[in-house]
Amino acid sequence: MRNGIWVFCENAPEGVRGVSYELLGEAARLARGAGLSVTAVTLGTNRPAAEMCARGADEVLLVEDEALNEPEEMRYAQEICALVEKYKPSVLLLGGTMFGRSLAPRIAARLQTGLTADCTQLEINPETGLLEQTRPAFGGNLFATILCPEARPQMATVRPKVFPLPAADASRPVRVAREAPVSQASPVVLLGRRAGEDGVNLADYDVLVCVGQGIGGAENIARAQKLAEKLGGTLAATRPMVDAGVLPYARQVGQTGKAVAPKLYLALGVSGAIQHLAGVNADVLAAVNTDPDAPIFEHADYGVLQDCGAFLDEALAALG
Repeated sequence: MRNGIWVFCENAPEGVRGVSYELLGEAARLARGAGLSVTAVTLGTNRPAAEMCARGADEVLLVEDEALNEPEEMRYAQEICALVEKYKPSVLLLGGTMFGRSLAPRIAARLQTGLTADCTQLEINPETGLLEQTRPAFGGNLFATILCPEARPQMATVRPKVFPLPAADASRPVRVAREAPVSQASPVVLLGRRAGEDGVNLADYDVLVCVGQGIGGAENIARAQKLAEKLGGTLAATRPMVDAGVLPYARQVGQTGKAVAPKLYLALGVSGAIQHLAGVNADVLAAVNTDPDAPIFEHADYGVLQDCGAFLDEALAALG
């Protein structure tokens, strides 16, 4: 049962990272078509096994050790590689979080297998049984489908919000298999933690107001922030705005930033480069720009051909 699709479920203060549940849902979809099982792999104590099974896991493989409650890449890589070598899964999926991006290549290097980062689509070929891993390539101008025909497991990371959060089915059986840890101490000692300058998590907001180079200066950025707050959201930015030092990286949306899926994404002065739009999966995308040929309008549900300053005047006045 344990040689099918594995999903590493990453620890978080609230229990498990949302992207891990998203991957369990996607793994369940893939498994149904390929006749495979889904195993959630998690490390530490007090892990929400029932929730993992409700979101798509057929079984939870748990390495139970209090020392593993604090995520650390080298120790986690040791434990996961030991499990992989024992059970030999076909596929291993990890969330494209900061921790996942550091952990995944360590596992792949130890196991001498391939790894495709930041996938936007996953499919199992019904004829070959291979995992088809699709991701942006050549600066986002093309999409490449990558195969790992020989080595196992086939590994991929997926950023948050790429796949939908599956509904929880509490009627699913809960199966937990416990494994003893293979090592007792981490070679790395955590001395402490320090909060970043801007600890915003764009995924927490249903409304994002994104500013691009066409926003029109610092005053309009401040007003865009005010508009975002009135709408119950927060400010996001394109890569050029972050590269220019206008806003911090934590607010960057796109292929090299955060993937977001808000209910409303309001793009102010954003041209709509494919690299930016690769990170946007909004229920409603509205765009404001003075360029009628801006690519953003091809993807927008609502488009306003207007100066951003004038739009902000009217929007803020309407909201009071």
